[in-house]
Amino acid sequence: MKCVEKKWRDYIEEHLAQSQKSALQTSMAIQNSPLEYRVAGDESSGAIYTRTLHIPKFFTQQDKKNFEALCLTFYTIFEKTIQAYKEDEQVRKLFGFNPELEELIDLEPGYEAAIPVLRIDIFYNEETGEFKVCEFNTDGTSAMFENDLMHDFLRYNNVWTALQPNVEYLPLMDPLADALLVDISQASGKDRPAIAISDFLEDAYLPELYAIEKLFQERGIKAEVVDIRNLVYDGRSLINPKTQTRFDALYRRAVTQDVLDHFDKIKPFLQAVQDGNIVLVGAFKTQIPHSKMISEALFEPALQKYFTKPEIEFIEKHLPIAFDLTADTITRVQKDRQHWIIKPKEGYGAKGVYAGVDIADKHWNKLVEDLADQGYIVEEYIPHYHTLNIDLLNHEGFKPYANLTGLYVFNGRFAGVYSRLSDAGIVSTQYNERMVPTLFLEEE
Repeated sequence: MKCVEKKWRDYIEEHLAQSQKSALQTSMAIQNSPLEYRVAGDESSGAIYTRTLHIPKFFTQQDKKNFEALCLTFYTIFEKTIQAYKEDEQVRKLFGFNPELEELIDLEPGYEAAIPVLRIDIFYNEETGEFKVCEFNTDGTSAMFENDLMHDFLRYNNVWTALQPNVEYLPLMDPLADALLVDISQASGKDRPAIAISDFLEDAYLPELYAIEKLFQERGIKAEVVDIRNLVYDGRSLINPKTQTRFDALYRRAVTQDVLDHFDKIKPFLQAVQDGNIVLVGAFKTQIPHSKMISEALFEPALQKYFTKPEIEFIEKHLPIAFDLTADTITRVQKDRQHWIIKPKEGYGAKGVYAGVDIADKHWNKLVEDLADQGYIVEEYIPHYHTLNIDLLNHEGFKPYANLTGLYVFNGRFAGVYSRLSDAGIVSTQYNERMVPTLFLEEE
């Protein structure tokens, strides 16, 4: 793998002007694609689009086996966790969900998969194969479309064209559609259901939602993107009032916290789910592993009694230390800011996430005091694995980038990888994120 990356760096240095032109072509292709978009209803802000680097992420076939194994282990742990939550009041108390959410979590969707769409974000050491968890994503898991399109755009990359590496790419969009249809068929008995793809559209990643809609339509399946607040319910079906489509299933991209924040505005949707008149792909029980509280709950004896000894050892090895940010823990967190990262208990997209490595002491101390007892947890900050890469549109030379590896799991099976890099302490769009295609080297 290092040899392949060195070949790319050498080629870029030997063909710098050509590579810069290539990077510009890639960027223009992105900006002329659905990957450039504006937030719905917000004309004041500029366009949002994917930013990338010139060297893709290369993994080995052994890395792929590592990913498959860790995804299976976590999925099994989450299946047990969800079941324990439903049966054991002591486990339920670990999460502290409100009664409305508890009621929704108890509803079963009618298909076998505990979690239809999951992404496990990890800090992966490419030299040793060791890793630590960053977070788990279920509600609103995204970027499958971006991943596939960015792979297509490799055709503009001059090094890719010149070296033609022997690699494997794992596409995501078609396997996603396959997985969703398996779930819907199991629950409804229908092979050609009418599907709503729903979110609060002002917060949604719209290019992907419409790409999923198109993917279903190309298969001869009626599918419509619709704001979850605009659905109506007649006691038998959820309906899109604009098209009068009656839906058999709904793929939920609205994260649970947004659902709770808009509870009174989505009562038709909620009633249909409670009545069992819609197949909900992304049932609310997925909030159990999605919640940041999972990082603490998995260490608790009340939950660990449901796991095998190897599963407990796996958890203790790969999950960072986590605890509530309270008045009692302020001093511990202030004492060594570089060892901690603060996250809201409920949130997404790195909103409200603060890494001590990025903040000066005096600002960190005040931040910790302000956030104490305000619904935040503190996690051990995991040093990132860095690789050399280059942003040919903004920098002249190579520099180290922190890596975050997102592992997709569809209906319990490893499906592919989302690779993000940053030169900051947090890898997220608001912290100078760069996304690159992910490739697996074929064994010689």
